[in-house]
Amino acid sequence: MTKWLWALGLSAALHAGAAPEFTLTDSAGAIHTGAEWQKASAVVLYFITTDCPVSNSYVPEMNRIARDYESRGVRFYGVIADTDTALGAVRKHVQDFGYTFPVLLDPRQTLVKLTGAGVTPEAALLTHGGEMKYLGRIDNRVESFSVHRQQATQHELRDALDAVLAGKQPAKAAAPAVGCTINRLSP
Repeated sequence: MTKWLWALGLSAALHAGAAPEFTLTDSAGAIHTGAEWQKASAVVLYFITTDCPVSNSYVPEMNRIARDYESRGVRFYGVIADTDTALGAVRKHVQDFGYTFPVLLDPRQTLVKLTGAGVTPEAALLTHGGEMKYLGRIDNRVESFSVHRQQATQHELRDALDAVLAGKQPAKAAAPAVGCTINRLSP
């Protein structure tokens, strides 16, 4: 729980209303910056890796959530959390799994550090100014490494999105994510 409190404290320290500054390339070679966020009603970052089976199993749900919320002004990005995955491997992964949103390469872990993400898959919901509203699991389909459900019974990310889009604080600011640990760069 300390990790989530740290991440929420970090987001509170960000400039109020100003999007975070970063420049990252996606798997197709397009450049993305924090300025893109200014026109969004919210931003969702999905932290992923090419080789995490839990993360890979969530791609269809990530795509469904993006499809359901993009028309409401929410921007979605996948963020490769590994610092050394080759571009060719990322491109193949994006194609093989059919991501419907840009997948960013984050070799310096800029967005990992911004949010405090610790595992893949993990979702961060931010305002267009970079204020953290939610960090954690997408839903409870994978409750733990030994508890997997056919269908989720709790939908934390969707619930958080609905709250933020309604101008409210999410009921949960964090929920423990289950997946592959993000190997952090040394500070």
